[in-house]
Amino acid sequence: METWDECFHAAVDVARKAGEEIKVAFSSEKRIQTKSSATDLVTETDVKVENMIISTLKEKFPTHSFIGEESAAAGEKVELTDNPTWIIDPVDGTTNFVHGFPFVAVSIALSVNKKVVVGIVYNAILDYMFTAQLGKGAFMNGKPIHVSGQEDIKKTLLIAELGKSRDAKVLDIIFGNLREFYNEENITHGCRILGCATLDMCQVASGAGDAYYMSGKYGIGVWDMAAGALIVTEAGGVVMDTTGGPFDMMSRRVLCASSEKLARTIAEGLTQLD
Repeated sequence: METWDECFHAAVDVARKAGEEIKVAFSSEKRIQTKSSATDLVTETDVKVENMIISTLKEKFPTHSFIGEESAAAGEKVELTDNPTWIIDPVDGTTNFVHGFPFVAVSIALSVNKKVVVGIVYNAILDYMFTAQLGKGAFMNGKPIHVSGQEDIKKTLLIAELGKSRDAKVLDIIFGNLREFYNEENITHGCRILGCATLDMCQVASGAGDAYYMSGKYGIGVWDMAAGALIVTEAGGVVMDTTGGPFDMMSRRVLCASSEKLARTIAEGLTQLD
């Protein structure tokens, strides 16, 4: 069986190749379509990059399985088994990509026995390459990164996302959760919404943010979480379900933080979305 090192280097190489495609397309005219709704965008770059990543890795590792965001959107069954499985988001932050906002990344993870052992998140626009292997630490452009270690909610820079839904009841819960930590008492130092889940998690891993959460089916899938979750934990952070339970990357819910105490504080304050 292939070593994780072989898989890791293959993932880094194909992420760089994908990044070059994204960088060229970033400043070009884009052909935009929608998927589940008018706010769920896809471009030809998403599809082209995913096909390139899968074909490249399949040639190297023919017995491996694959889960890709665009393949799933096209109707392919999403199933995580014990078989080595590559989990791919070709362009995370597609809306950012469409508008020229530079928080865009390719995310590649390898899961073995349902546990992520390799995680790569590459923002080619800003040339930030976040990498991790299980048990070997987390890095940004080859330099070790660590979470901030912050435990106090009042000193926290929080990262959140609004998701794709425009349903009034859903938005009431989303904005209500923000108000729980961002109100007249100024409980947190601030909140940032970057529009790219994989890079949100990497901000926590590198200490640039202290916590990030997203729950519900309105904008997050396993391809948004798998690589980032490994990078956060390898950087010394905590990843759990937004309910406070164990993290399940197939659940569409994630909460990551710089400390267990901070994660628990946030989980206790969140109203859950189905």
